[in-house]
Amino acid sequence: MTRLRAATIVTLGLTLAAPLASSIAQPGFPPNDPDSWRVAGTAKILCSALFVSGRDSAEALAHVTPYFLGPKVDSITRFAVDRQRKLVRLTVANRITREAKLYGDQGCIIHQPGRDSVYFTPVRVTTTLPAASAMPWPMGDVLPNTPLPAEIDTVKLREAVDAAFANPASFTAAFVVAFKGRIVAERYGSGANKDMQLESWSMGKSIVGTLIGMLVQQGAVKLEDPAPIPEWHKTPDDPRAKIRVIDLMRMSSGIRFSRGSPEDIPGYHDHDLGYTGAIDAFQFATTRPPQFEPNTFGRYRNSDPLALGMIIRDAVRTRGEEYLTWPQRALFDRIGIRRQVLETDPYGNFLLNGYDYGTARNWARLGMLYLNDGVWMGKRLLPEGWTKLVSTPAPAWKDSTYGAMVWVNARGVWPELPRDAFAFRGAGLQDVYVIPSRDLVIVRMGHFIGMQPGTADIRRATALLMEAIPARK
Repeated sequence: MTRLRAATIVTLGLTLAAPLASSIAQPGFPPNDPDSWRVAGTAKILCSALFVSGRDSAEALAHVTPYFLGPKVDSITRFAVDRQRKLVRLTVANRITREAKLYGDQGCIIHQPGRDSVYFTPVRVTTTLPAASAMPWPMGDVLPNTPLPAEIDTVKLREAVDAAFANPASFTAAFVVAFKGRIVAERYGSGANKDMQLESWSMGKSIVGTLIGMLVQQGAVKLEDPAPIPEWHKTPDDPRAKIRVIDLMRMSSGIRFSRGSPEDIPGYHDHDLGYTGAIDAFQFATTRPPQFEPNTFGRYRNSDPLALGMIIRDAVRTRGEEYLTWPQRALFDRIGIRRQVLETDPYGNFLLNGYDYGTARNWARLGMLYLNDGVWMGKRLLPEGWTKLVSTPAPAWKDSTYGAMVWVNARGVWPELPRDAFAFRGAGLQDVYVIPSRDLVIVRMGHFIGMQPGTADIRRATALLMEAIPARK
């Protein structure tokens, strides 16, 4: 962490100075302060690295901060950690100070300037499952001790695992391979272990899609219906009323949401504001104006998974159920996941567009659910044909790289993998590849700073896996 030697790292039970004296007048419309937002987002991901993942302070400071700050990491002048309150306060250039605090099972949340609390009551999220050490995989963590399937080339398999960790600069944290529902390869590095809740970033969008799929299976949501967003149905001539749930799933809503592309409005990216602005992210996303006709222009924007998040929240609450515990009860407990940290904004809305933390084995289980077309242990959780639906290229995406809350390989963007492969993907090479033709799920997770060198490692590893594991006959 040579770049950050000038920063003062303070830990233990310190007394922190009062927060900046400014306020956010309206939850959906924060003041224009991009530098403050970047510092706030960095305080949050540092807080999560320490108190959700359990990483070392110095390691986290070196490997987490570039995500929002970029080259401005050199301007960090104070990194204060209050372990009693589980709070992180970050100062940049001796000018901007922002903080984030752990709120139990809702993870770390940014405090708005001038506040030291959030706008909702945190809820404990618990599992109903027995200890994982007492149950066989996949409902538990006990792996079989029988030989691997005969069709696997074990030499190539070992080479693939080695390749995933070949470059130390890749900071690969986890690599898990599941074949026909069995873990056949697994390794951890960069301080991680099988129980560590790792940064997952936009892989969380696949959780959004899964929860929508469960609501579809239960009859609470219909994909072809207009999206039940109240804001879009206030007036009869609102063009957003034509946006369907499936358009949101395919990131083809046409909502104006900037991310630095030529057609965007200038300024700080709306795409990141849900992460860093400490706003009501659902309200912000669903009050943006239209830019394109629905289902005519596909592009990767957080507006659509956030709008889906509102649909999930409202559907769950309409049934009188507790929203913050519903994913654990409805999904995770049913597929052997005992803990998956889904973080929220200060208003208690899940930020599954990217603030989610889970183990590599958790992600392998979710990949297996899709490999089995939504059936788990004989019980259908997702509609029949769901895997084909989400892995089919979205019609409004001109490059055929996106399906419905998953990335797809229809035009061979991952040349090492078969065309039927699709993936949950997040920043910093957080990847779950689901390959139906090989009965295969591949999980690769790592620290963000290793993304560029890690790309060569994962490509080599997946190529070797294709040699190690034959296609389905």
